[in-house]
Amino acid sequence: MTMRGWWLVALNLLIPGSAQVLAGNRRLGRFGLGATLVLWTLAVLAIVSSFLWRATLISIVTNPFVLWLLAAGAAFYAVLWIVLTLDTLRLVRFVKVAPGARPLIAGFTALALLLVAGSAGYGAVLATSASGFLSSVFTAAPPVDPIDGRYNFLLLGGDSGPDRDGMRPDSTSVVSVDAETGDTVIIGIPRDLLDAPFPADSPMHERYPDGYGANGCEVDVCQFNSIYTEVELYEPQLYPDAEANGSSPGIEAVRDASEGVTGLTIQYYALIDMQGFSELVDALGGVDVDVQSDVPIHADETFTTVAEWIYAGPQHLDGYHALWFARSRHGSSDYDRMARQRQLQEAIVQQFTPANVLAKFQSIAAAGSQTVRTDVPQSMLGPFVDLADKARNQPITTVELVPPNVEPDEPDYEYIGQLIDAALNPPETEAPAG
Repeated sequence: MTMRGWWLVALNLLIPGSAQVLAGNRRLGRFGLGATLVLWTLAVLAIVSSFLWRATLISIVTNPFVLWLLAAGAAFYAVLWIVLTLDTLRLVRFVKVAPGARPLIAGFTALALLLVAGSAGYGAVLATSASGFLSSVFTAAPPVDPIDGRYNFLLLGGDSGPDRDGMRPDSTSVVSVDAETGDTVIIGIPRDLLDAPFPADSPMHERYPDGYGANGCEVDVCQFNSIYTEVELYEPQLYPDAEANGSSPGIEAVRDASEGVTGLTIQYYALIDMQGFSELVDALGGVDVDVQSDVPIHADETFTTVAEWIYAGPQHLDGYHALWFARSRHGSSDYDRMARQRQLQEAIVQQFTPANVLAKFQSIAAAGSQTVRTDVPQSMLGPFVDLADKARNQPITTVELVPPNVEPDEPDYEYIGQLIDAALNPPETEAPAG
């Protein structure tokens, strides 16, 4: 009877339902075996799909409806396994088991129950959290094809805080990714760039045919990062459909200006509020950065008094220090800040692995839903996650539209176009003869 007891609890762990088929309620056992077979089939399909159709699998499991089904299935399986385990303990008949084996069998069963049912329960919680996060951040829109073989994203760093009225973009980048290889080019647009042109079909082109601020503007300083403020505060009617499409008038105006500057069609934007950026980095477990030179942390909002330093060399930065690494102004220029922000972006991309995200998903989701705005649709998450994995394994090319490449106060947009074209279409290196 002791051996029989061990066999029953082992079978219940390995093939739930089999213990009941062999020694108990066969109807319950058949139901348990059926549920186990379904679970195994889905697991095998998921494993095979992760190798053969990874983008499709991600698209399916990031659908909110599917996530709710997965949550319900995980909760159902957790309850079923608890029922099967308790029934298995009944079948063991402890009164006939050797006294020394009773606590061992009971302890093993309790541990297995905790691991299996607890894991299923945690999976249900994770699926519901993912569904809420995806619905709050990403939009419901059909997928789009790449343009000229590339996906182009507008990446904005929002500079908000308790001492500021509203939010304004403090950093602007256009990220262009090859749809096949993941080859990535990041184009940094300085906030003090002048005379930014708009595409002919932009509502801003009629107002500024010679470029933004060439003949004055509606705000005090007519430079690139003023475009968002002007349209958001004074001309939101220029983009009446922006909010319905998951954007805002100011963001759409910056998108148009970025297209005019780079000559690229931008399909999607992502705005990261720097005020919540530190929470996102903390949720990831920090970020590793090779600091090129000492970076000060300011003691006040005048950016003149230094409280502490982020010293040169390899550093593991938490959210607070990563935010100051990106924003510090003391003794440096806007162009220095742009370089640090780009370095930080690249470091986060390298460490934003699926395993890291999965392990810390709930913290990342909580921070991300408050930090990130985007019009990327949920239907594109699968292809983009797959593309991000390809990009992670390649060096990132950067084009900074700053001195000595470009003089922001006297920009040559024809030359800027040549710089960007050279980065997107580098000459092929000929193989050595022989």
